[in-house]
Amino acid sequence: MDVYEQITRNATEVVTEAEGRELADDPEGKRAYVGYEPSGVLHIGHMLTATKLMDLQDAGFEVTVLLADVHAYLNGKGTFEEIRETAERMKEQFLAYGLDEEQTEFLYGSEFEFDREYALDLHALELETSISRAERAMSEIKSGDTVTVSQAVYPLMQALDIVYLDVDLAVGGMEQRKVHMLARDTLPKIGEEAPTCLHTPLIADLQSGVGKMSSSEGVSISMEDSPEDIEEKVNAAFCPPSRDPEPDEDGNERENPVLQIFEYHVFPRFDTVVVERPDEYGGDLEYEDYESLAADLDGGELHPADAKSALATYLDELIAPGREKLQA
Repeated sequence: MDVYEQITRNATEVVTEAEGRELADDPEGKRAYVGYEPSGVLHIGHMLTATKLMDLQDAGFEVTVLLADVHAYLNGKGTFEEIRETAERMKEQFLAYGLDEEQTEFLYGSEFEFDREYALDLHALELETSISRAERAMSEIKSGDTVTVSQAVYPLMQALDIVYLDVDLAVGGMEQRKVHMLARDTLPKIGEEAPTCLHTPLIADLQSGVGKMSSSEGVSISMEDSPEDIEEKVNAAFCPPSRDPEPDEDGNERENPVLQIFEYHVFPRFDTVVVERPDEYGGDLEYEDYESLAADLDGGELHPADAKSALATYLDELIAPGREKLQA
């Protein structure tokens, strides 16, 4: 696997590909970042981007994790004291999940976002941005039904963070795409470079395969889940014997979330996946890559129930270190 393939493995897109390839040509010393609102326990969405940060570290990038306390406050996620306590726990969980402590810098937004120079640059961005554009950028990540003034400022701060963190690559899930495109459009207007952005996929809703998995709606898998919780949630997951499920009764496109979790969480962290089966059902199956497992499910060689059983086992192995941090 070459460096560009490693950087973009399991990514939905790089904006732009040419910029991504330029970074891949000389990755040593390059900096990438992801920002996280400290608003709860680490869940499977956080883990997906964290896995991508590990890919970038393996490729030679230095990684910054922004514990976005000011953003969380602006999005109504509690007092600064409550948010800071959550953030410290998240930091411990990220390291337990596998981020390299030597290659990872953790920063709070409040360490630089209250500085006078930052505030003046933020006002400069505000002059260049309409309320409707800011609202569109925030639409997929805001809490509540009504957009507040604080939430309209939120995406502009995300754009400016890229400048003040001095990073070469901004990483986020696809729900961050509108914010990153806002950054690419507005930062050059105040004399800063448009950032290179990498977006990871969204895992579908675990029970329906429609939309995205959410910790606030539906069923999500988090680092506080016990082995029994994980097994119960995975066993109840939507998993037809197909890579391409039929649309639901309302015509909504569906994904197979069990396969998605294998692809984006399990295979990036394990060289081999073993699906244990009794001899009477053909014995164990061993896979060295996602495509082989998905093809067997699609072709009927791998039963959904056996796939779920294996997934629960490997997910628990990934989550156990962070769960132990929570229980400490």
